[in-house]
Amino acid sequence: MRDTENWRRREGDVNDSELRSTWLEGLSEGTRALLSRDEQVFLSQSLSSPCVDVVTQSAGSTLRTLDGNVLYDFHGNNVHQLGFGHPAVVRAVVEELTTLPFSPRRYTNERAVQLGERLVGLTGNRLNKVLFAPAATLAVDTAIKLARIVTGKQRMVSLWHSFHGASIGALSIGGQAQFRAGLGALGPETTHIPPCAPNTCPLQCKNTCDLRCADYLDYVLDATRDVAAVVMEVVRNTDVQVPPKAYYERVQEICRRRNVLFIVDETATCLGRTGRMFAYQHYDLDPDMVILGKGLGGGVFPLAALLVKRELDDAKSYSIGHYTHEKTPVGAAAALAVIDTVEREDLCQRANEIGMRMKARLQEMQEAFHVFAEIRQIGALCGAELKDMPEMDRASFAERIMYEAFRRGLNFKVSSGSTLTLSPPLVISDEELDDAMERLHSSLQHVLERISKERIQR
Repeated sequence: MRDTENWRRREGDVNDSELRSTWLEGLSEGTRALLSRDEQVFLSQSLSSPCVDVVTQSAGSTLRTLDGNVLYDFHGNNVHQLGFGHPAVVRAVVEELTTLPFSPRRYTNERAVQLGERLVGLTGNRLNKVLFAPAATLAVDTAIKLARIVTGKQRMVSLWHSFHGASIGALSIGGQAQFRAGLGALGPETTHIPPCAPNTCPLQCKNTCDLRCADYLDYVLDATRDVAAVVMEVVRNTDVQVPPKAYYERVQEICRRRNVLFIVDETATCLGRTGRMFAYQHYDLDPDMVILGKGLGGGVFPLAALLVKRELDDAKSYSIGHYTHEKTPVGAAAALAVIDTVEREDLCQRANEIGMRMKARLQEMQEAFHVFAEIRQIGALCGAELKDMPEMDRASFAERIMYEAFRRGLNFKVSSGSTLTLSPPLVISDEELDDAMERLHSSLQHVLERISKERIQR
């Protein structure tokens, strides 16, 4: 396998593999025709176009395809804390569309101000200034600009294998080869350091973090004096890396001592996904900025936010977040409905219940099949990392499981090449959750049986 193919598969499932071709052959003529039209009109890009199937409906915890198949969606691009088409979100959006569908920049509106106040309140008023953006990658860019302006420094520090968005600014601090390759020089200047992921730590941590990765941050900040901010995903959503509390205590202490801003990217983990409203709250952190996105718009409206400490409100001579839909009343109405629902239905606690139920089922699969190197879980987010298989690399094994799960009605993400990432809606019922996990169990069993038969035939 070529080197480029190796790193592409480490980042996620690719859309030009032999299994993808085989999968497409099993679709109806009508579905293949629409997929062909899609491929003709959209730019090609890995992890996206060409697409895997055609959806005609998304509702609650499920997707319906053009061929009439129904899949539980445990991927959802992380916008589906409330599932799809939640009545409270749809109602709020429709009501706002009939009165104030757009608010021109330089004007404000009640919904936008309400949302800003609400988000500030959710941080305990520790982060008390807000800017909205149409996408989290743009909120990341805004955070970078603000950090550079208020500190007078240029360089950022972030983690290898992190993902912060697809704009040039966000890609600069992101650490995934899939999104950086072939683009040449990026900006701003960024120093990447190893993530806190004990099983894959290049600093040779094994099973238990001994904080040497945090000490490496201290070394970098000492050697590189022009750092404006350190940017981190507190929990790496893609493959569910959950560092110990001591790691972030050390990181925050280093940033404070070195007079460097600490920015937390909560794009994929905010609003209850990890069992708290924000993942950083598990660690009792006091970040200087927090980036929110994805589920903030309720899976209906694209919306992101940057929350910052009041003392950083020192860029009034600059246009750092100058977006046409900056104070969208429709997006704000959707976000307010999301927050109301998360609080009213206690979805943070529900996320913990879902996660423990998923983890228990994954542990049962491990006892039956012995295929997982590790199972990681926080809230309603689980990562099951596959072990090496005889005569088959982990990435190929993961891909076969994924396509078999598609056939059996379950959609999830493959991350880092070999981690099955399960992220169901927080509104899923126990019955739906158990049904979905049974489909994963049967998919895994079927793939293992096929591998065994192929080994015998060889």
